[in-house]
Amino acid sequence: MDAAELITGDGVKTPVDPDYGLRQHVLSPVETLAQSVSTIAPSTSAALTISLVFTLAGQGTCVAYAIAMVAMVLVAICIAVFARDSASPGSLFVYTRMTLPPIISALTGWALLFAYLLTASSVIGGFMNYVYVFLGGAGRYVPPAAPAFVAAGGAVWIAYKDIKVSARMMLYVEAISVSLIAFVIGATLWRHGLQFDWEQIRLRGVSMSGVSLGGMLAIFSFVGFESATTLGTEAREPLRTIPRALIQSALLAGVFFIICAYGEVMGFRGAPVTLGQSVAPLRYLSAQAGIGFVGPVIDAGVLVSMFAATLGCVIAAGRLLLLMAHHGLVHKRLSRTHSRNETPATASVLAGLLAVAPVVVVAERGASGADIYGWMGTLAVYGFLTAYGLATVAMVQHLRDKGRLSAGWSVLAGGAIVVLLGAVVGTVFPVPPAPYRYFPYIYAAYLLAGVGWYAVTRLREARA
Repeated sequence: MDAAELITGDGVKTPVDPDYGLRQHVLSPVETLAQSVSTIAPSTSAALTISLVFTLAGQGTCVAYAIAMVAMVLVAICIAVFARDSASPGSLFVYTRMTLPPIISALTGWALLFAYLLTASSVIGGFMNYVYVFLGGAGRYVPPAAPAFVAAGGAVWIAYKDIKVSARMMLYVEAISVSLIAFVIGATLWRHGLQFDWEQIRLRGVSMSGVSLGGMLAIFSFVGFESATTLGTEAREPLRTIPRALIQSALLAGVFFIICAYGEVMGFRGAPVTLGQSVAPLRYLSAQAGIGFVGPVIDAGVLVSMFAATLGCVIAAGRLLLLMAHHGLVHKRLSRTHSRNETPATASVLAGLLAVAPVVVVAERGASGADIYGWMGTLAVYGFLTAYGLATVAMVQHLRDKGRLSAGWSVLAGGAIVVLLGAVVGTVFPVPPAPYRYFPYIYAAYLLAGVGWYAVTRLREARA
């Protein structure tokens, strides 16, 4: 496939994939950052993920988030190496394709697609959860499929129409929600006298297996930070803005999560229900801090934030499907873009359908929105960790090919891979409770199917 050339700031010509029919250079640096931030959905994690991590890690919740932050910042730095050298709507799939064998890049593509779709499924589950929080007793008259289709359908419609409108909406939603949550956490810390919570610092009653499982779920709070790389065609000065967006989003989100985790664990000590049992923890904390009127507003913001996260995942998955179609990994029809909107319309619709389908199936079998959020989110992390690990290996080979590999880069990449492997091993040993114990096998079966499909497509090409 022929590549265009882009002149970077240092005057070097760098290969850039064609635009594939997407709108070119329309997103500002802030709008590019908004793609990563919205897919991370920091307000969603503060409202729901932290309580799930607490269920697993207890007083070690902050430690779990600190480990996750270190891992994600290391990975962000590694991915940024590629983002400075190449811009493409194909994200990590294209980065691994630049240096590793085709089957490895195909594996990366399938893993990342799994991750984006299951993340979308997860936040659709979170959307359902908060819809029922608002409806209260009236929620029994609303079938689970209704809020799921509202979230998925709305996200597909906006992704289908205009990427610029999508980016602006996601930015405004997260900015407002994060500001309100920071206000509540600040009020909670002030109420406790800004003193150290020694039980969290000393990790009293914390098990390593709990911290490991909690760390895996804490990583889910960060995943999607790399989704800005799917905007390589649409971002202005992509070789500058995208690497910054990667590192900035991982760092800023990490600091926010650690502070929120610390404040929420402290704020729920002595509460009638534990943090892990609370349906709307921020509403409780705002009431305890004497600013109860903020709670429902935050819940509304979190609800919209979950919709924005669904949108971010659909945007990323649609662009990934577009590139995979161009490389023969999925049906060629998905390589088409809308003639007027300049968006991957067909791929976006398919991404939305694939994301909502498992939610509806599981919800109809009696699973709650919170359960779906935790289960699908944990599954999604396996895909992200696979893609991140392979991209880190590809980065080492990329720097070696260009004669830029140093001892520092080798140590950095090695550290990232060790942390990622540790996160995976921690979900297998010791064996976690059901249904988490089955998730590695579900993911392995999916990857095996992807490799099988790759073998079939290559065999067809060889016979043609």
